[in-house]
Amino acid sequence: FLISSKILKSQMTRFRPAAVAALLQLLLPPNAIHSFGYGKPGFIAKSAVTTFLSSSSSSSSPIHHRPKTATSTCLSSASVVDIPTEPIPGMRPGTSGLRKKVEVWQGKDDEKNKHYVENFIQSLLDVAKKNNGDEMLDTVVVAGDGRYFNAEAMQIIFRVLAANGVSNIWVPQHGIMSTPAVSAVIRDLDGGVAQGGIVLTASHNPGGPGEDFGIKYNEGYGQPAGEEFTEALYQRSLELESFKTLEGMEDEVDLGAKPGTMFALTSTSTVKILDPFGCYLESLKSCFDFEKLTQFCQREGFSVLFDGMHGAGGPFARRVLVDELGLPESSLMRCDPRPDFGKCHPDPNLTYAADLVKKMGLKADGSADTDATTTSLPTLGAANDGDGDRNLIAGAGFFVTPSDSLALICDNWEAIPHFAKAGGPKGVARSMPSSAALDVVAKARDIPCFSTPTGWKFFGNLMSSKEMFDKRDYTPFLCGEESFGTGSDHIREKDGLWAVLAWMSILMNKNEGVKEGEPLVSVRDIVNNHWSKYGRHFYCRYDYEGVDSGNADKFVDLIRDTYIDKDVSAVPTSPSGIKLVGGEEFSYTDPVDGSQTSNQGLILNFEYPSGDPARVVYRLSGTGSSGATIRMYLECFEKDASKHDQSAPAALETLAARALELVKMEEITGRKAPTV
Repeated sequence: FLISSKILKSQMTRFRPAAVAALLQLLLPPNAIHSFGYGKPGFIAKSAVTTFLSSSSSSSSPIHHRPKTATSTCLSSASVVDIPTEPIPGMRPGTSGLRKKVEVWQGKDDEKNKHYVENFIQSLLDVAKKNNGDEMLDTVVVAGDGRYFNAEAMQIIFRVLAANGVSNIWVPQHGIMSTPAVSAVIRDLDGGVAQGGIVLTASHNPGGPGEDFGIKYNEGYGQPAGEEFTEALYQRSLELESFKTLEGMEDEVDLGAKPGTMFALTSTSTVKILDPFGCYLESLKSCFDFEKLTQFCQREGFSVLFDGMHGAGGPFARRVLVDELGLPESSLMRCDPRPDFGKCHPDPNLTYAADLVKKMGLKADGSADTDATTTSLPTLGAANDGDGDRNLIAGAGFFVTPSDSLALICDNWEAIPHFAKAGGPKGVARSMPSSAALDVVAKARDIPCFSTPTGWKFFGNLMSSKEMFDKRDYTPFLCGEESFGTGSDHIREKDGLWAVLAWMSILMNKNEGVKEGEPLVSVRDIVNNHWSKYGRHFYCRYDYEGVDSGNADKFVDLIRDTYIDKDVSAVPTSPSGIKLVGGEEFSYTDPVDGSQTSNQGLILNFEYPSGDPARVVYRLSGTGSSGATIRMYLECFEKDASKHDQSAPAALETLAARALELVKMEEITGRKAPTV
């Protein structure tokens, strides 16, 4: 009985609910099942399983998982109250959560929004409860990227969670945790008992007064909530009449308290302060050989420069790169989280990571700065975004596009223990706007490859095909998207630091035969060899931010009405010889659960005089907080190795000019040039 309990405790989130219920019914008499308060035959909620395992395992403390060294503080004799409210329009989450200007969340912009946070969290909890067999969640993680209003919003959320009956509220020390680390905690801490995570982030968007704030939800396997959940949340927000919260609290939760400290909000609800790093660090160690990487980091001529952009990923970079791998503190820049990200835009691209780009010997377009001395530059440069899930990768005088980075990691899987011990990835995927560089490698290496809509949640089903749906197992799994996101199945989010360690592992592998004192194989060498083998997919993205929403809709309508699934034979070939050959709109049928997603991007396909294919993708981004962001993705394939040294913007210049002309970008939006 105890052995079975321990097995279930460590593996219960990997079982399908019916299997868990069946096994417990074998172990326990029927009246024991009812004693947990879940009387439906054949069904037992995850919270009931957690209660059972916590109370029956000799190695675990009851329900709240109180460590022996933890201190517990009762904040007050607060009472639960129901506060009347009215629906607030516009709470439909986008690609990754709901993002608005921070003043909207604070209720400063409109008196009707004074309970904006409470309304959103109550709507979220109502949907989560319904999805949990009408039982309130037992354990929820609450964490944020440290942006302006992070701490204040957390205190509001704690009160709403406690009033709704959430027993265990886990929050990292200082309230700051990277998004990938949140996913790791949900999946792994205490055997994976957490049933969800509320993440306070607007990702790569700016923070501070007048800037952006956001909240997203991750479900029980650590994955971003799917469209079914977010749409149900939105519909619930339109009919909400009241929310629950606590009144009479004399103090707030001390987010700076030591890990293990517990705060009792009610007689049944407790906030526990977590070590932010533990679960995530163990997750990374399961993927990479930290001992060998530590040795490689001491090698003469090898150096790293990591830009945390004052986001949540900075402390995690210090914990891994400096404390674990022994790199000097000088390897880090901007790794102290700040509410306004130090007035920077925490998006790791060539424009907003300009300081890092310059220090890596690069120009603003990603081409090499010929005035920089390559031998004095860091071997590897990298950057995170605000919540630590995105990454920029560069070598000395050499920028690696996200699409190339993904393809190279796939082709060098032998260098990464997570893949090598399984004989390679069992599946790979990219977002549709990403270049086809991954497809070419996957085909050559006989790995199933998928193209999905933009949004990490679409990779979640593929990663969890076996554990959630009992279908084909695609793990270990590798995936990435065009907006500087890369990751694997160790968690269910993209992971900026994982990508950095992957590149460090590849560099270590490529330099195994290089003797001390000899020049190291560089990032440039690795990428150039890859292009020689597979050809180069020139790739570039133009972002037009803050476009008037009405004009953005007109822009999309023009493309759809003129070129999508239309006869384009009458469209003249450009003077440069680039010919439009067709247009299509991307839609997706999920190969795991069969769900369908439409209107995911408009694609214009072109052909160069050489016969090489090219394409341009247009889509409206779902990650902005105001106006609209039009993204234009340009890609052309070049097999001639003598042309591979061009910068991507230069190689794509004529394609961009033709694409902008056809869709009347300036005429409709008034924009003469992209923002980024």
